[in-house]
Amino acid sequence: MNEFLIKFLVLMAGMAMGLVFFGGLWLTVKKTITSKRPALWYFLSMIGRTAFVLMGFYFISPGGWIHMLLSLVGFVLARFLVQHYVKTRDDKSVKIKNGI
Repeated sequence: MNEFLIKFLVLMAGMAMGLVFFGGLWLTVKKTITSKRPALWYFLSMIGRTAFVLMGFYFISPGGWIHMLLSLVGFVLARFLVQHYVKTRDDKSVKIKNGI
């Protein structure tokens, strides 16, 4: 397989892990607002999200440090994507509630 394609797929795998991790964190925070057991939600979510990401990095690691670095870059980029999505979504919901 083409080396560039492999590196691109590793970057996308890191972004996918980041989207699951940070998207799951956002969903957890939204769920715990109305939950009767918020600590349980936080704990189970943290365990599941962390296990998913650690397994992902474990399977990427045999490719060497370049693959680990590329997947980490993708993971951090996903954080900014989720942050932008959440901010945009929350801004729209505030405008709708205020009738603006």
